Amino acid sequence: MARYITITLDKRGVSCRARLLDAEAPRTCKAVWDALPQSGSAYHAKYARNEVYTLVPPFADPQPGRENPTVTPIPGDVVYFGFEAWEIGNPAYGYDEESAAHSEQGATDLAIFYGRNNLLINGDAGWVPGNVFATIVEGLDEMAAAAQDLWLRGVEGETLTFARA
Repeated sequence: MARYITITLDKRGVSCRARLLDAEAPRTCKAVWDALPQSGSAYHAKYARNEVYTLVPPFADPQPGRENPTVTPIPGDVVYFGFEAWEIGNPAYGYDEESAAHSEQGATDLAIFYGRNNLLINGDAGWVPGNVFATIVEGLDEMAAAAQDLWLRGVEGETLTFARA
């Protein structure tokens, strides 16, 4: 039986529904499902192109490892990244000192992709593959419009929440 999550830009009051890809990414789906709900400051990763994400403290034990990876996510992909502290805590990235980005344990990045032509490459680290663990099945157009608004008007005060549906 399919499992679903909701993903919400809380301040904007916009949600979408995503189906977990249990067959393609079973370890990642289990780790995320068992850790829900997760919520944190929303960021727009324009370097990757059309991505909105949050950083939360690591929750997978053990880490799921690489499964169903991509460096070219498509619209509707929901992606998990596990980062070590040295990979994400660079002061040049502009995260607040209190952010999960500066945790000694590293951070988990939960992301949604809402448009085409995404490429997961970082100028400091190179390719950044992530695990596609869900696909948005309802509300992608509304989330894409809210994500563009996030890009144009700013992320301050916005949170991104992942919860069981």
